[in-house]
Amino acid sequence: MITTYDLLVGHPFLAGLPPRHLERLSHWACRAPFHAGARIFEENGRADRFWLIRDGYVNLDIRVPGRGDVIVETLGPGTVLGWSWLFPPYRWHFGAITVDPVLTVAIDGAGTRALCDAEPAFGYELTKRFMAVVVERMQSTRIRLLDLYTVPT
Repeated sequence: MITTYDLLVGHPFLAGLPPRHLERLSHWACRAPFHAGARIFEENGRADRFWLIRDGYVNLDIRVPGRGDVIVETLGPGTVLGWSWLFPPYRWHFGAITVDPVLTVAIDGAGTRALCDAEPAFGYELTKRFMAVVVERMQSTRIRLLDLYTVPT
């Protein structure tokens, strides 16, 4: 039987973390499947966890006045969903909705923050990984918004 520890070890986002950190993190993790079309979270909702995507695709969207929800990025297997749980005020900056059935590993944000506080080397490493995700998502959003609002010449 595959354990949550096994699922963490096999995920690219956590590749290279020491086994002791993955073991402690696994105590805050559980499998979390979603049906196609499931809204995982709403923009500006309370951010209390993150997900490691194993199978399926999730659209990140933002609400644009006069245009509705605009997809800014699509995440697939091997990626991480959610970084807002790490930074106050712990509110989602995007929304997330599944494209098809999705299998994830959900990891509790408060437990992970406590683990980061207790083990600063782990906290620093995890923060670096999440900051890379933040930068990538913001760049993707910027490019999508430029495409949306650029007037053809």
